[in-house]
Amino acid sequence: MNSQKLIESFKELKELKNINRPTMMKVLEEVFRTIIRKKFGTDENCDVIVNTDKGDLEIWRTREIVEVGAVEDSHLQLDTKEAKSLQVELELDDDDIEVGEEIYERIFINDFGRRAVLAARQTLKSKIVEIEKDELYKHYKDRVGEIINGEVYQVWKRELLVLDDEGNELSLPKHEMIKRDFYKKGDTIKAIIKEVELRNNNPIIRLSRTDNNFLAKLLELEVPEIFDGLITIKRIARTPGERAKVAVESYDDRIDPVGACVGMKGSRIHGIVRELNNENIDIIPFTENTSLFIQRCLTPAKINSMRLNEEDRKASVYLDPDEVSKAIGKGGLNIKLASKLANYQIDVYRDVDDVDEFDDIELQEFADEIDQWVIDALVNIGCDTARSVLNLKPEEVVRRADLEEETVNDLFKILTEEFDEEGGNGE
Repeated sequence: MNSQKLIESFKELKELKNINRPTMMKVLEEVFRTIIRKKFGTDENCDVIVNTDKGDLEIWRTREIVEVGAVEDSHLQLDTKEAKSLQVELELDDDDIEVGEEIYERIFINDFGRRAVLAARQTLKSKIVEIEKDELYKHYKDRVGEIINGEVYQVWKRELLVLDDEGNELSLPKHEMIKRDFYKKGDTIKAIIKEVELRNNNPIIRLSRTDNNFLAKLLELEVPEIFDGLITIKRIARTPGERAKVAVESYDDRIDPVGACVGMKGSRIHGIVRELNNENIDIIPFTENTSLFIQRCLTPAKINSMRLNEEDRKASVYLDPDEVSKAIGKGGLNIKLASKLANYQIDVYRDVDDVDEFDDIELQEFADEIDQWVIDALVNIGCDTARSVLNLKPEEVVRRADLEEETVNDLFKILTEEFDEEGGNGE
């Protein structure tokens, strides 16, 4: 293997790994200087010239001419006799061959021996791989929080292997994917760069489609006012692929933050909804007024009144019976997201004025017969009294409170017997 072929092989590797020219030249020079030191003991009198574009490398050695018999180090010196033998090869004049003068001679790669050349090639490969890993880590470490488009290369049980535009491998774990996400090899995918870490000196770039920042960045791309800083995203609460609530605030009184985010006829928000597999997105105007903000968080439900416990960050919300289901939402999702967005524990209660308080019983009074977690589940769907539970069908309580059928049947039995006993005592 001659020097030109050796350097050409690393020129190709440089292009494949996308390592910049100065770095490549520095690595090549460092490796060959190591070879020179191993062979001659020092590289101080040698120049290594690398041209990665031409695939060429030259090593030039400087030696001082001394009298015959006065050579102390053949790598640094040569006598006049040896210098004259190199006169033709080096195209030297007679005046150049004098004691004290220096001559410059080229050392060829093959002069180091085949084993040294092979070792150099292996060392170069190792160093280039290390540099590539380091460059990849630095490149993506600075891009955490950015959206990236990639191509699905492999679909595994626990993750997707995604390639970026330069062929670098990125990981999208299954738990960072929306439940209804389905990708196959060759598909284009959009995600956010969530984290970058080094594991055993290997850069691991993890992507996410469930992170709140993914939704924030999608909004930033679709809404120029957010990108320009006229509107800011204050908070996000999200169940990926199902529903999200986003609180926004405008720094310009002339700009409606909700209207700007939604766009004309939903033009801006629809693209994001499609990207997130039809995730319903509620855009809510932010306010420092806690009561008003909680009221907005519970959209589309309309509340009648509210009691706040700021110390424990709890809110008791009272609604008309037909508004309770709207506040709770399908599977309790609306109130769950509202609580996250407001950073308050929100409990909803049915606001019924035409029921005699003596004709009903607070569920909490059944704490000795009904487990507290069951009572809490019922309260969370707006059923805080016995009659508010009995006014529902058992199957509806099972569905809305996410309780077992057997548990609900026992519950109805306890509550019904209580009123039967009261009716009996009144006769």
